[in-house]
Amino acid sequence: MFRLGALIATSASARPDLLARPTFDLLAAEGLLEEVGVVEIDPALSDTSATSARYDLSDEFLANCVIVGGKRDGVAKTAAVVVLASTRADINNTVKRMLDVRKASFLPMDEAVRVTEMEFGGITPVGMPADWPIFVDSRVIESDLVVIGSGVRRSKIILPGAVLARVPGTRVVEGLGLRVGVPEQ
Repeated sequence: MFRLGALIATSASARPDLLARPTFDLLAAEGLLEEVGVVEIDPALSDTSATSARYDLSDEFLANCVIVGGKRDGVAKTAAVVVLASTRADINNTVKRMLDVRKASFLPMDEAVRVTEMEFGGITPVGMPADWPIFVDSRVIESDLVVIGSGVRRSKIILPGAVLARVPGTRVVEGLGLRVGVPEQ
């Protein structure tokens, strides 16, 4: 189906066992199972840098999903944020402003795992809670193919970046990912 670096994926419909339940449910509900590939990996290689090294992938083809939260006037707000591995998410400016919170920060790991029903190291924007926005850097959407988490540590998803724009709740954001080594404004 898709080949990227040393990863060769099969259709997500053929291997639902390699997807977290919310991920599979969303792909099925949106009719995206045939447009998304999934590949089994060693769970110890789930971290982006380990995946990159082992499977000969440039950071331009790997995307990270982080869960960010904050509060304003006692109201908690949460979002999924997706950027290429060659960048880092602009949490202190762009995400904070888009969430309309006083301070934005990463959700604690145990809370992120609990509310997403996904495994740490495998969290993906595909299958987030329906009331959360998903902020995706425009460079991710523009990628011909990108590798993201599958919701579990033992696999990765490969898909055209444009498919992420079709995930409900997604907002494409120009400049969300800052180049590594470039200070925030």
